[in-house]
Amino acid sequence: MERWVIAMKKADFYAIGEKYHISPILARLIRNRDIVGDENIDFYLNGTIADLYDGMLMQDMDRAVEILSEKIREEKRIRVIGDYDIDGINATYILQEGLSGLGAEADTDIPDRIRDGYGLNRMLIDRAIDDGIDTIVTCDNGIAATEEIAYGKEKGLTVIVTDHHEVPYVEMNGEKEYLLPKADAVVDPHRPDCGYPFKGLCGAAVAYKLVEALYNVMQKDPEDMDYLMENVAIATVGDVMDLTGENRIFVKQGLEMLKRTKNQGLKALIECTGIDVERLNTYHIGFVLGPCINASGRLDTAKRALELLNVRARRDAVMLAEDLKALNDSRKEMTERGVAEAVHMIETTSLKDDKVLVVYLPDCHESIAGIIAGRIKERYYRPVFVLTKAEGGVKGSGRSIEAYDMFSQMCRCRALFTKFGGHKMAAGLSLEEENVRRFRDTINALCDLTEQDMQMKVSIDMQLPFSYITEELVEELELLEPFGKGNQKPLFAEKNLRVLSPRIIGKNRNVLKCCLEDVNGNQMEGVYFGDVDSCLRAMETKPVMSFTYYPSVNEYMGRRSLQVTIVNYQ
Repeated sequence: MERWVIAMKKADFYAIGEKYHISPILARLIRNRDIVGDENIDFYLNGTIADLYDGMLMQDMDRAVEILSEKIREEKRIRVIGDYDIDGINATYILQEGLSGLGAEADTDIPDRIRDGYGLNRMLIDRAIDDGIDTIVTCDNGIAATEEIAYGKEKGLTVIVTDHHEVPYVEMNGEKEYLLPKADAVVDPHRPDCGYPFKGLCGAAVAYKLVEALYNVMQKDPEDMDYLMENVAIATVGDVMDLTGENRIFVKQGLEMLKRTKNQGLKALIECTGIDVERLNTYHIGFVLGPCINASGRLDTAKRALELLNVRARRDAVMLAEDLKALNDSRKEMTERGVAEAVHMIETTSLKDDKVLVVYLPDCHESIAGIIAGRIKERYYRPVFVLTKAEGGVKGSGRSIEAYDMFSQMCRCRALFTKFGGHKMAAGLSLEEENVRRFRDTINALCDLTEQDMQMKVSIDMQLPFSYITEELVEELELLEPFGKGNQKPLFAEKNLRVLSPRIIGKNRNVLKCCLEDVNGNQMEGVYFGDVDSCLRAMETKPVMSFTYYPSVNEYMGRRSLQVTIVNYQ
């Protein structure tokens, strides 16, 4: 059962509307997103590239730029070491392009997910030394690699860290002591001593800021690198960063650039996945392009996705793009099988009575455990760990719900793990096989979630009668884009709607269509894309219902009509 909550945030919506030439409805939606005060509203509605902060405001940025400009002049060999996910791959590409554009002798390395694990390790450092590398620049990793960086420094390497993850710390007498790696420069907006005004950047955005600062210092035009903003946009959405502040501008501008991209690989990937390039938006990055880029790091090597970004010849680009799409298709099939197996296990055993679901799927590919955990979490709305058999024991990924701080709960049974890490909403872990049952029992014994905690909360912006829905409103809602985490698509609600002629359509029978009529006789066409069979059954048993929805314009054979997309129903 869902808990529907309508936002009741107060402001003078008419005054805001008049000041910014928007409707009171839009003013209310902006207030619901906690955008308060003239400066913030103006930035939200009208922010451009000119409003981005100077990267030099980041702690150690000056040192990083000074070291790199010297290394470039001295023709020293530089290696960029990234990570195997969408953020790490794009960050690696941005640094490689930026450094090459300044004439640096720069190459790249990305760890193998299964062989190397996440981030910097000794093998990568030894490989760099064997290859005659002088300087390592990390991106989207490095902040937690204290021992590895100390090892690299011992061996005579220069090391620059660029990262966006939280700085690890130990707590002594209630005081946090932050453990910064002893690199030559550490650029990370989460450093406690970093005064950079916006903390929510992804790894690729931090890399972009470094490139921009380096161009300024070396007296090259940083606008030459503007095209890399499309990679920042892909990484920001793909790494599920909040689309607020600077991220909003990066994604807004990056999407426009992506529509006209000169990058052969991205062009080929957009074509082979069948995206209408003029309508390209955050959904396509999050659910179409992003998974293809991520699939290489999951099932093969992330170097293939990096190769796609670097490819110059059209023919090679098409081949690489098709390879990545095929990889992602097989990842989808593996995911579906894993989800079905997990659901069967939960439904047929005592697992279904647990508040925290610990599902052991020995044969599942370890790289998709997190995706399966996310899907199971959506289905049961409980914290979920999916464990798989790996080399030397059991590995797993967890996904959480709003009311459950997964990482802090895991800290309470840390003795059971050989390795673990994460944050409130997601985590990774390794443990011995004989501890799987103990982990399930312990994490559940520690859990104090209530029934209400395990009800999914649906946050509604406002009740909106059908008579308010016009083409002008639908057009005006576009001012709030790009949508994503931290800037959700508006959600409206209306009750006492009569459902007329509901039916399932489409060649895959995956769309439900109906007509909705309010108490005043206003009618609106509705479409639903969720579990259509359950929805149809509900509509047939109870023809008067409440719905959450967002409005859109449906264009079909040259005809435009208003419709609502149903999101939830009661």
